[in-house]
Amino acid sequence: MRRFILAFFFLLILLALAVLIAIPIIAKSLYGAPSPALSGIQGFKYAAKIIYYNSTIKRPTDPFGTEKNFKLSNGESPYQIAARLKSEGLILDEDAFITLLVYTGADSHLLPGNYKLSPTLSMQSIAGMLQDSRTSQIIFIVLPGWRIEEIAESLASSGLSISEKTFLDAAQIPPPRVVDAEEATSSEGFLFPDQYLLSRDLTAEELLAELTQNFADHLSPELKAGFAMQGLTLYDAVKLASIVEREAVVADERKMIASVFLNRLRASQKLESDPTVQYALGYTGETWWKAPLSYADLKIQSPYNAYLYAGLPPTPICNPSLGSLKAVAFPAETNYYYFRARCDGSGLHAFAETFEEHLNNGCE
Repeated sequence: MRRFILAFFFLLILLALAVLIAIPIIAKSLYGAPSPALSGIQGFKYAAKIIYYNSTIKRPTDPFGTEKNFKLSNGESPYQIAARLKSEGLILDEDAFITLLVYTGADSHLLPGNYKLSPTLSMQSIAGMLQDSRTSQIIFIVLPGWRIEEIAESLASSGLSISEKTFLDAAQIPPPRVVDAEEATSSEGFLFPDQYLLSRDLTAEELLAELTQNFADHLSPELKAGFAMQGLTLYDAVKLASIVEREAVVADERKMIASVFLNRLRASQKLESDPTVQYALGYTGETWWKAPLSYADLKIQSPYNAYLYAGLPPTPICNPSLGSLKAVAFPAETNYYYFRARCDGSGLHAFAETFEEHLNNGCE
């Protein structure tokens, strides 16, 4: 029994030694060597803490947040800075941020200045930016379903030096040859929704090239083959995907919605899609996407109005996500020709094969 106890304690000691050795090694592999200002005990303490906080440090506070101005003043302590960053929604946890600063030694290298920081950045990125008051890169986000004008409007608060008008003018030129769509009359539909790390001094033409190149990078051979299987050219597929993007509230319904529109196209029926009317109306004083639409709105004379004109609109009506492009390439197999919003406010739709069923799906 005594031997067993001794062996057990020996194993515990070996395990403890393994942990003592492993923690600094893991921390170094993640964040480099600890600051030389830390003692051995302090280095081990902060190595253990930085491993504990690793996922928090590398995760953004809000992937869809907007950039904010942040002023770092002379004399502010790292603790004061961390508290302000947390209160402004730019970091997730004060102690995690302090741990990162102390372990790396960045706590003594923060520079006073005016910064543009975004909650889409990780703590590690923010800590790096606060050591360079002349940081030259920004995060730029294009949301799925935005039309060109909405992307242009976001430029004012983006940190880029591109004006709204300059971007809109440049976007009227068809996308570069990197996108094989000779029918395209502008860049609408090809500005791929994503998060971009960009230089502040980027030109409008360079920004458009970044966005359209990203579209091309996601245009796989499988996706192209899927469009062809549906009898669609690339440009027509992007048009339809842009409608699906605006119609679908719940991502899981995209393939069902795509199947409805494809069935109607094959039957030479009008698409009768509200987003096409919203696109035709343009900016209504409050939004680019007016809702609800009036009966008069549905009669607007425009080639984009899918209640009046059969087939697809002249151009895409927004910039669709990869999910909507995939829904058009690989739609659900259905006999549905109609859908309308359910009456429960869930954002889901009720689908129907016949007009009579469609009417029965209406809200009382």
